[in-house]
Amino acid sequence: MKAVAAKHNVTLLAEQIREFAPEAAAVFDASTARQLGQLLPTGCRTRILYGAEGYNTAASWESAELTLTAMVGAAGLLPTLAAIDSGKTVALANKETLVMAGSVVTARAAARGVVILPVDSEHSAIFQCLQGQRREDAAQILLTASGGPFHLRAREEFAAITPAEALRHPNWSMGAKITIDSATLMNKGLEVIEAKWLFGIPQDRIRVVVHPQSIIHSMVAFRDSSVIAQLGVPDMKAAIAYALSYPERLALGQPLPTFSSDTHLTFSEPDLVKFPCLDLAYEACRRGGTLPAVLNAANEIAVNAFLQERTAFTAIPLIVRGTMEAHVPVSDPGLEDILAADRWARKKASELTSSGGR
Repeated sequence: MKAVAAKHNVTLLAEQIREFAPEAAAVFDASTARQLGQLLPTGCRTRILYGAEGYNTAASWESAELTLTAMVGAAGLLPTLAAIDSGKTVALANKETLVMAGSVVTARAAARGVVILPVDSEHSAIFQCLQGQRREDAAQILLTASGGPFHLRAREEFAAITPAEALRHPNWSMGAKITIDSATLMNKGLEVIEAKWLFGIPQDRIRVVVHPQSIIHSMVAFRDSSVIAQLGVPDMKAAIAYALSYPERLALGQPLPTFSSDTHLTFSEPDLVKFPCLDLAYEACRRGGTLPAVLNAANEIAVNAFLQERTAFTAIPLIVRGTMEAHVPVSDPGLEDILAADRWARKKASELTSSGGR
């Protein structure tokens, strides 16, 4: 480990610095940097960085060969671009980078000869299914979704959903924002957009399939009607390790899925009436331009408001839809257009939040 980054959790970061002795560590701001410095032993040689410049410096640290970008939300875009511009291999766990600026990111990666390795379990599965295959033979991506905690709940009961309920995911242990996105199926919509840019397949050939057991992480259908699937227990360790060790595989000691007579793998179509966020993501992907960045920003604002109990669960798609409808997309945006759209959408979504999305 050459450089490491965090936001405010200096206690855990200090433990990591003591164990791994990185050359640099980046945190959110100067105050957090001072707190971190007070926790480190005298003579510690790790350079402490902070702020946007600090994150970009850490992401492009000269002695590193690979940069794992795992920041939450839009904050991951500029550090990922910094890593690409410095020629690092990128292990991408920040889907919002490609949601916001897929055309910019992939063009810069191609220009620098940078490889982007997916870390999300679904995209890692697709990547694995495509190994040894001709990309032109891939007919369809089958992106699996657990359905979240409310897959079987009646739509009429959604207005009463609390943050505590939404944070209880049935299969995965994740951060708060991504867990709420899973509950609304926005996470799957963001993954559709990410898959489009990672694998060069248009959104009309990316199909979401609800698979509550989360054993099949995703599938690829080929033009001869063969389907290749990647299976594993619902755990991110294998996907993370594969990106970090590619093309090798590490012995992780993970259990295999249970293959027995009482094992059932079930599938269904997503309900776009109950989960309109997925439909909104498909619309943003189809229309393109700056609209995916607006979708992402509005969703971040709406999810944060829900977690703080300032708006209802059912208001999340209303806020996102209202923000999208008020936006005039730039059709072929540069980075500045995308960042401007992100700022505008956050302001607009905040306004809508105060009125419940209407």
